[in-house]
Amino acid sequence: MVFPIEAEPRAKRRALNLCQDHLRKVIEVARKTAQIIDAFLNDDASSVMHLYEEVQRLSDEVAESKRMIAQELIEIGAILLNREDFLRFTYVTSEIAELYKGVSFRILAMIERKWDIPLDIKKGIAELSSTVFNAMMRLRDVVFALNYGSPQISEKAKDVEMTEREVDNLYRRLEILLLERGIDMPRTLLARDVIQLLEDTADKIEDASDATRILALAL
Repeated sequence: MVFPIEAEPRAKRRALNLCQDHLRKVIEVARKTAQIIDAFLNDDASSVMHLYEEVQRLSDEVAESKRMIAQELIEIGAILLNREDFLRFTYVTSEIAELYKGVSFRILAMIERKWDIPLDIKKGIAELSSTVFNAMMRLRDVVFALNYGSPQISEKAKDVEMTEREVDNLYRRLEILLLERGIDMPRTLLARDVIQLLEDTADKIEDASDATRILALAL
């Protein structure tokens, strides 16, 4: 017979493993989207289209993983007192995948329409994308530090915050540059959407880092 005092640590470990597996799937969406932007910079339309299909498939896996975790946490029930913290982390990281999916869709739209985007804008988008992906990797470090205890988590979370500030600075400069270039409205709006979504993604990554700190208190 397993008593609640014995079952709760097992339930926490199971929930943490599910959340970490979920994050791995989100990271793959992030990685493929970063590759889409690199292909966009190099005018590689076929790679953009192929990678977009991968993003779609991986996004479906993230959505399925989110449903599975929610169901498992419901089944665990009252044994896991802080299951809302695990749910919050799962939902926030799922939103990261959705934002990345929005970025990849807009890049595909520009490629399909053969829109000519100024090279300095494309390079700026690629630099912004790279910095956001770096924030994603810093988030990964925070989440997997949960395996070793809380002392490392606060320090690693600061790395996420610092990278998010880098994203903010790049975003502001790139937004002004885009407006200064004076390209037509459809291209300006779609490029601005990409820039804004990448900045939103960095904000959501910081939210996920905060959710991880909360998880650290519960483990």
